[in-house]
Amino acid sequence: MAKKTSLKDIAQYVGVSTALVSYVLNGKEKQARVSQQKVLEIRQAAKLLDYQPNLIAKSLRKGQTKTIGLIVADISNPFFADLAKKVEEFARELGYIVLFGSSDEQEYKSSYLIDVFLSRQVDAFIVCPVSGTENQIKKLQQTGKPVVLVDRYFPGLPADSVRINNREIAMRAVEHLILGGRRNIALLSYQTDLAHINQRKSGYLKAMEKYGLAVNPELIMEVNYANLVPKVEQKMLAAFNLQDKVDGILFATNSLAIAGLRVIENLGIKVPGDISVVSFDQSEVFDFYYAPLTYIAQGIQSLAENAVLLVSKRLKEQIHARQYMTTILDAKLIIRESSKIETSLQLNGSISGLIQPELRAEKIG
Repeated sequence: MAKKTSLKDIAQYVGVSTALVSYVLNGKEKQARVSQQKVLEIRQAAKLLDYQPNLIAKSLRKGQTKTIGLIVADISNPFFADLAKKVEEFARELGYIVLFGSSDEQEYKSSYLIDVFLSRQVDAFIVCPVSGTENQIKKLQQTGKPVVLVDRYFPGLPADSVRINNREIAMRAVEHLILGGRRNIALLSYQTDLAHINQRKSGYLKAMEKYGLAVNPELIMEVNYANLVPKVEQKMLAAFNLQDKVDGILFATNSLAIAGLRVIENLGIKVPGDISVVSFDQSEVFDFYYAPLTYIAQGIQSLAENAVLLVSKRLKEQIHARQYMTTILDAKLIIRESSKIETSLQLNGSISGLIQPELRAEKIG
């Protein structure tokens, strides 16, 4: 094994003191009044000798590791994969390294990842929490490390969070279906206590109520995360066998949409001729479907950027000075072939084709 280059090696190569090399490589050359020529010689020597700084020792001296622990709910979901990629990109721009893990919607795995990241001495956490982990987050907050919840949150837990306006955008999506002449509209969602999913259900109900449309409880289809595909098929077959034909559907996530579209295809139901379809989240699958899907774009780039910026802000503050902040992004409704509006049935001025994003922030607790 080749000997690792040390500060002393660089000092001997250039003919200066080890202390002077340390000042230059730590960016303190002005403080030590080192000439530009000597700075250049030292940096060139460090590169030539392949000097690699001891980051562990450096982090111990500064009290920071410049790492962020990121826990997403399910990396197999393209939404979370893209979110993780964007978080890593924005964090890198600010000089942070991201350690990543997927809880796979499991409480025990979330707890395991938190413990692992704490043992790795990450400076802060960005977490997309799973159901039942409120106490885990509360305990994590008590360590004093910044914790930012992204996409999901717990209404009863004061915390920094970045998310979208789930209720409002779900209401706009269902309103879009109604204005396109659809009346017997279904919802496929998860059976969960997670607030963001329940807000989407609330938005669906509010839109139906606004236009005086009765809601058949059997059209509110809820499934568990486990064994998703067979359960979606079972629920949708029951709904599509009802006397009143389902003519519109809102999928609460892209995973549900992909499973649901298989059922629609197998039943020979035409989109948008027989049924109009809208889904939360974007997926490449939507683009290749014969009727490209209308979807709700959650603004993954903005979610990631705001989460990283909030973490960075917290790391520069004193713990006692922190005041929790909720950042809510307005999502976009991207209208495409799967929900073509029948112009004759559209109510003028009630809905716009695209909803421009806005950013709201409020302080809590």
